[in-house]
Amino acid sequence: MSRGENELERLTEDVLQPAWRRRTQDERRWPVSLAVVVIIALQVTLPEGLTLGPRWLLPAIEVAMVAALVAADPVRIRRDTPRLRMLALALIAVASLGNAWSVAMLVRQILTGRETGTAAELIMVGGAVYLLNILSFAIWFWELDRGGPARRASGTDPYPDFLFPPMTTPELAPKDWEPYFLDYLYVAFTNATAFSPTDTLPMSRWAKAAMGLESAIALLIAILLIAKAVNSLG
Repeated sequence: MSRGENELERLTEDVLQPAWRRRTQDERRWPVSLAVVVIIALQVTLPEGLTLGPRWLLPAIEVAMVAALVAADPVRIRRDTPRLRMLALALIAVASLGNAWSVAMLVRQILTGRETGTAAELIMVGGAVYLLNILSFAIWFWELDRGGPARRASGTDPYPDFLFPPMTTPELAPKDWEPYFLDYLYVAFTNATAFSPTDTLPMSRWAKAAMGLESAIALLIAILLIAKAVNSLG
């Protein structure tokens, strides 16, 4: 096959294939970096009883990790090396560990009748933990779907872990549409508030397990917070 025929075939595939199935521009770094900054800020504001170790420990580790990732790909996520991949997964694991500890300690305080402050203080703390849960799972979804942002940009994996509506109805979306971090954040938010998938379906088993776990944590926090707040007001 000649060079011209190869080029024609490539252009034909670009026209016929949706963006998420072909090579596209790499995703921007700043949205997920902003989400990590919010996680760090929330962790710093939590009471000592809800943090794993000193209040500064996990945020300091996370700042160092996110700084290394930003230094490697400051504008767009282009590099897909095993070392950077492990660092990105380690960052989410550390944030999730802190979130899991906060959820466990909050549940323990409520169930054992320990002092949790006023109803307003409890709602603020519980809301912070609830938001941490959403952000943590949003980053997990974003980082694991089809191998992560760098591999999604290559369009080599035809089997999505999350099936977004524009994937099934491409005629109702721009031809260059593909999922970015905000889409995964929306999935995590709706899953934590509706306690089930809304418009985006989990396709792989790990995605179903992760969404189920997020819903269970969100439901547990909501039930205990409402019960404790009502009891405090009473």
